[in-house]
Amino acid sequence: MSRFFILCYIWTKYLLPLICHIIISTLSWTGGWFSWTRQSDEMLRNIEKKILSCLKTVYKRFYVDIGSVVGQSDKIWTISLNDESSKTPLVLLHGMGAGLALWCPNLDALAATRPVYAIDVLGFGRSSRPKFSDDAEKAETQWVESVEEWRREVHLGEIILLGHSLGGYIATAYAMKYPERVRHLILADPWGFTEKPSNVYEKYQVPFWVRAVATAVQPFNPLWAVRAAGPAGKWLVSKTRPDISRKYVKYIKDAETVIPEYIYQCNSQTPSGESAFHTLMHGFGWAKNPMVKRLDKLDPELPITVLYGSRSWVDNTTGQLLCEHRQTSKTYVQVINGAGHHVYLDKPELFNKYVLEACSRADERKPASNTELVPVTNVEQNTDIANS
Repeated sequence: MSRFFILCYIWTKYLLPLICHIIISTLSWTGGWFSWTRQSDEMLRNIEKKILSCLKTVYKRFYVDIGSVVGQSDKIWTISLNDESSKTPLVLLHGMGAGLALWCPNLDALAATRPVYAIDVLGFGRSSRPKFSDDAEKAETQWVESVEEWRREVHLGEIILLGHSLGGYIATAYAMKYPERVRHLILADPWGFTEKPSNVYEKYQVPFWVRAVATAVQPFNPLWAVRAAGPAGKWLVSKTRPDISRKYVKYIKDAETVIPEYIYQCNSQTPSGESAFHTLMHGFGWAKNPMVKRLDKLDPELPITVLYGSRSWVDNTTGQLLCEHRQTSKTYVQVINGAGHHVYLDKPELFNKYVLEACSRADERKPASNTELVPVTNVEQNTDIANS
């Protein structure tokens, strides 16, 4: 009987309103569904600029041409702050379906003492949308090489690399291949570390109907419904995750409209990065090639900081696994109470504090002898300078 009520609740709260909204939207749009343009580069640019207007720090925006890493001429959209500082740069990699503007609650604080770079990971946001390999190992390598080519083109030496969720997975894979380039690895609620339990449905007491739905949608990309909803896509984003928009209210005017629009515009395009993530995943919460199987590939001299939200859905045993496999290495684990998966947004002040502490530890570490920082002023790509 409880399943019946759950099904009724989902139908009345989500499915029925969505269907009605789609029908009404379709009828109200001149020319119907097929004449509607779902994505606009100009709109994404403007909405991103509106979000970043909350920053007090001067920043630069530019494309970095990384060549034919995946496609013919891939470009990575980038912002930089305080890039004249001589300290080790901090590079931010966002999670699946996100974009660099969502770091806005953190950028001022993190850039107060050092250069900070945030990118739209290849396949997401305003970066190029090439077709990644359908092989999980090759797709992972393509992402790693995109970060390395970006670093070379921006003329950075050693970096502090911070990745959230999928970004944490990419950052770890990068550190395994290019350990001499990473002075400190910071993982914020990283995805893809633990193995998928063989009895996952029993372990988490998943109802049969949820299993059936999960099986039915498994062939689809995670955010397929946003695109399938057509004109109702932005409405769907706002209704399924209203909590995210509310957390930006203190930073952005009209956040409850602006943030869903930004997320929608980021994900209504060709699902390039999303498809690559789908290739990597073994069920949404796990990776086909989890990091736990190859932690021995991490340089034992590399310090790692792991930040978790106490209420996150991501398996929080990663910090413990790293400590167990790297007993003679420096691993710092911090659980942030009251934070969920979006730990950088749920508790930004604490998140910024712990990241800055990790950066300070990185400053104390002796740099690699073959590493020399090159001034970022050599970058000449399409640069806009903005100051709120």
